Amino acid sequence: MSSLLVLLSRSQILNSTCNVFTLVLVAKDVNILFDELEAVNSPCKDDDSLLHPGNLTSTSDDASRLEAGGETVPERNKSNGLYFRDGKCRIDYILVYRKSNPQTEKREVFERNIRAEGLQMEKESSLINSDIIFVKLHAPWEVLGRYAEQMNVRMPFRRKIYYLPRRYKFMSRIDKQISRFRRWLPKKPMRLDKETLPDLEENDCYTAPFSQQRIHHFIIHNKDTFFNNATRSRIVHHILQRIKYEEGKNKIGLNRLLTNGSYEAAFPLHEGSYRSKNSIRTHGAENHRHLLYECWASWGVWYKYQPLDLVRRYFGEKIGLYFAWLGWYTGMLFPAAFIGLFVFLYGVVTLDHCQVSKEVCQATDIIMCPVCDKYCPFMRLSDSCVYAKVISDMQHFRWIEFNIHLFWKRRRAVIAYDWDLIDWEEEEEEIRPQFEAKYSKKERMNPISGKPEPYQAFADKCSRLIVSASGIFFMICVVIAAVFGIVIYRVVTVSTFAAFKWALIRNNSQVATTGTAVCINFCIIMLLNVLYEKVALLLTNLEQPRTESEWENSFTLKMFLFQFVNLNSSTFYIAFFLGRFTGHPGAYLRLINRWRLEECHPSGCLIDLCMQMGIIMVLKQTWNNFMELGYPLIQNWWTRRKVRQEHGPERKIRFPQWEKDYNLQPMNAYGLFDEYLEMILQFGFTTIFVAAFPLAPLLALLNNIIEIRLDAYKFVTQWRRPLASRAKDIGIWYGILEGIGILSVITNAFVIAITSDFIPRLVYAYKYGPCAGQGEAGQKCMVGYVNASLSVFRISDFENRSEPESDGSEFSGTPLKYCRYRDYRDSPHSLVPYGYTLQFWHVLAARLAFIIVFEHLVFCIKHLISYLIPDLPKDLRDRMRREKYLIQEMMYEAELERLQKERKERKKNGKAHHNEWP
Repeated sequence: MSSLLVLLSRSQILNSTCNVFTLVLVAKDVNILFDELEAVNSPCKDDDSLLHPGNLTSTSDDASRLEAGGETVPERNKSNGLYFRDGKCRIDYILVYRKSNPQTEKREVFERNIRAEGLQMEKESSLINSDIIFVKLHAPWEVLGRYAEQMNVRMPFRRKIYYLPRRYKFMSRIDKQISRFRRWLPKKPMRLDKETLPDLEENDCYTAPFSQQRIHHFIIHNKDTFFNNATRSRIVHHILQRIKYEEGKNKIGLNRLLTNGSYEAAFPLHEGSYRSKNSIRTHGAENHRHLLYECWASWGVWYKYQPLDLVRRYFGEKIGLYFAWLGWYTGMLFPAAFIGLFVFLYGVVTLDHCQVSKEVCQATDIIMCPVCDKYCPFMRLSDSCVYAKVISDMQHFRWIEFNIHLFWKRRRAVIAYDWDLIDWEEEEEEIRPQFEAKYSKKERMNPISGKPEPYQAFADKCSRLIVSASGIFFMICVVIAAVFGIVIYRVVTVSTFAAFKWALIRNNSQVATTGTAVCINFCIIMLLNVLYEKVALLLTNLEQPRTESEWENSFTLKMFLFQFVNLNSSTFYIAFFLGRFTGHPGAYLRLINRWRLEECHPSGCLIDLCMQMGIIMVLKQTWNNFMELGYPLIQNWWTRRKVRQEHGPERKIRFPQWEKDYNLQPMNAYGLFDEYLEMILQFGFTTIFVAAFPLAPLLALLNNIIEIRLDAYKFVTQWRRPLASRAKDIGIWYGILEGIGILSVITNAFVIAITSDFIPRLVYAYKYGPCAGQGEAGQKCMVGYVNASLSVFRISDFENRSEPESDGSEFSGTPLKYCRYRDYRDSPHSLVPYGYTLQFWHVLAARLAFIIVFEHLVFCIKHLISYLIPDLPKDLRDRMRREKYLIQEMMYEAELERLQKERKERKKNGKAHHNEWP
């Protein structure tokens, strides 16, 4: 490259037809054409004997702004760590290997073929370890143009022309009034400040697949910057994936060399340091990485929108779509969190007006039966006053936020249009090396490429899938066994806490049991997650998927199933099984005929479910955020510490950019899997039981606000720059979201109908209460509900092993004869003692009817919304159709203009011919 790219401030930004995304990179001495002979004949010294040993005083991008006014452009380029030693060729990709590695022959063949493809190469040894060799690669213009055409890379060729649809006068007047009103409002605080920061909005340009024959159609101000850094590295990676390293049709590709250890690492470079001594507001951004750090990864901009176009430009469409989805999901949590918080606060304010909680708090004469054998005492119902108020608060919450993912399709369609992903199709993927090695003896013709390829027999594939499914079933059984262990812990320790010396724990034995069980369950969840990853890897490799995307989808589905069941199994037990099959006093059901099954709290089972969800959400989100940020920070700090110990703290080493990036942490081996998995599990945890825990959306919202900046900080500062990959959507995760949406409808219906007291209260209000037959269900209609929901038990009917040690004389001075318990059963003096009452059957019928009606209603609303709101917005569809029309017109006009210019040139040169067109 013959010129230094100078970062201009806002006043220096060029008024070109298609400005750059955030800050404009302009060259002083711009050469439109490369000297092709120089590009081809320039020597690439890749021989180890010609290695440049490095220089401790060379190169940090932080020191690249030299003060010497007369310094030449190549000299300045040498100092920023992004160019070859000649200061002309920009580094597009880095390969790293060790000289002590025995795979020398494979590397030599690979690097010889790299040069044959036209890539330029230069080697450099590490400053801190001479055994580590960095191979710097540069793609000249002719190589970029040739492969950009093969890869159908879309490039800008004309600025978009927008048109305003016809508007009615009435709507125009409304717009004017709204505009006047907006003048009095403060500026949008969540948007990035365009007055003090460089423009982050890329001017829309029509794009088309790059073609060297039609190069005059495209907007090329400078061939050095026509392809941005992310596109250049993607093209180089594409080339490296198709280069042979040994003789043989399957001995190709960089991935195989990374797998067998020939190379230690391969990555594109960051564009320099993410920090600067100068303020971005006064001096502008040093580079795109610095700009991303200041306007996206910095904690000070947590409340602002994400610069998604800049994220896509720097990291590629795949990572850009992840952050777009995460931002959209966080935005969807705002209404749910607001309504949940409002209803929660409303319940707190109106606690004293709830008739049911009033009756519980005033029920000092109602004595409840013990909740465990022997050691648990009798207790007044009024002792559970606080829990009854909390549950009454939860009963108000009826906002269900499932199926919000339906609107992601519209958002994705807009993003796909803006990022030129509408017509993009993935390439035919390469076969995985493991698949080739396993099935190389059997081949059949690929119907797409027409070439022979390894073939997996149907019987072999089915047998492997059956074994894999058996492994999944076995691991789910392990989770169920762990839940069973937690159940045993709960039924055993409730008696232990009931006999505890401390009165606080003794009087709240059930709450203490639930709290400790949740903490133990969290520890088990975290331990099993480590095991699940290894099992999922084993089962996925056993299946022998054909391509990397198939492998990724299979692994993703297994890990999600494992972790989803692991995270939610105990919650499902508390929501739908706790206290449902315990029997009744005098005839308790027992575990292994020994331990009495645990009962719900006298105020209901909802308090246990709320504690389970609250503790798990807080602990898991805190742990995940700590590990995401803490682990790479500690690793990078340890690397810097070792360097200081080896070279001494007094000697400051300025590393080149390639060595800085090599010392950073590589991106997760599974790509964005961990990031998506964490958010999808949170989405499921939030939506599936949102009816029981109204603060779940608020906790998820607060976590996601932190998560966005934490992930941004990690990508910009702690990780090597990932390869800019393209993608059209979030992949298999969308199907998982749809499955969670369906499950959330079912579970919320069961939570409202079975776990909460919503249905029993309605049945009492309309059928048995003071307002029976009047069609009312207010607070006055709930008078007497608590007494009607409790049954009577004669203490003398207790089994010997269940009989409590206390006779209850501390309540009235005389031994108790009767106690109460939550159920709808006849009295001990009826014809059928402890049989179900008519009210029980009415409640059961109402619960089943509510589940059926609720599910069908929600699914009908879901399909109605899907029908009324198309996936592709109408205005976007019109813009796409108009763009297609305009592109055809522009291509015709550009071709006509070229032919006219050629005609004029021929006339000037005296070479005009008759019968020319046009």
